[in-house]
Amino acid sequence: MSEPASGSRAPAAGSVRNVAVLALAEKPQVRGFLAELEPWLTERVESVEVHRDVRSFRRSDLKHDPDLVVVLGGDGALLTAAEAFAADPVPTLGINFGRVGFLAACAAGQWRMALVGILEGHGVLDSRMRLEVELPGESEKRLLLNDTVVSGGVRGGMITVALRVGSDWVTDYRADGLIVATPSGSTAYSLAAGGPILAPHVEAIVVTPVASQGLSNRPIVLHPASELKLTVGCDTVCAIDGRGFHPVPEGESVRVRRHPVPYPLLSMPGLDPYRRLRSRLGWSGSVRPEQE
Repeated sequence: MSEPASGSRAPAAGSVRNVAVLALAEKPQVRGFLAELEPWLTERVESVEVHRDVRSFRRSDLKHDPDLVVVLGGDGALLTAAEAFAADPVPTLGINFGRVGFLAACAAGQWRMALVGILEGHGVLDSRMRLEVELPGESEKRLLLNDTVVSGGVRGGMITVALRVGSDWVTDYRADGLIVATPSGSTAYSLAAGGPILAPHVEAIVVTPVASQGLSNRPIVLHPASELKLTVGCDTVCAIDGRGFHPVPEGESVRVRRHPVPYPLLSMPGLDPYRRLRSRLGWSGSVRPEQE
């Protein structure tokens, strides 16, 4: 895989001086964990800034530019943190306190091993492809790590969406919604709607219809350089990484393309990504017992 366009690297030994910790402290287990994590980090780096509600966090809240972001929560918390640092990503370690946690690479019980490794320069950069979305009537493009979904929103009901890839018409969907996902997002809503699981470093775009009326409509995997145009045949809404509902009026289009700068998630050496799938999805059928 090519190097990230941003030039991001896993932190070198001794390079982490400022750490931002973003948490969902409403969870009792996260509050207890913070009481242990904050003094541990304070002994090892120059500054530690803790923000106990990642949902209300803004990058401007920080006094120092962080060299490392640590997110305590599930994938939702990590997506919120990625949005806050979207314009200038910072290497980010997710410590999972959620129910699933595909993006958060570190289990809560492994935090010391993971952070010691990162501070000593042994962290593994897990660059994740992002997409940018252009909404009608908005000049600013929105970035996402997981997916964008065009649907009927709170009103529900079936919608129509015409999909073009570049100048080529693909098909018109009549469905409850249409999901455009990154490889990271392939294990989120797209998976629940019947889409394929992509390995995180497979560079591609997944388009998955939700409850399509056409039984022959199936998920499609597109080249990462594809430029998508989704033109709606009725009033719809567009959600970006599961947050907010942006209106898309009848006849308007949502444009989606790859963003050139991936997001620098961190993981640990020797991490088995397939074990995460086995445990998160409850796969069975292996004749070989786990050795871990």
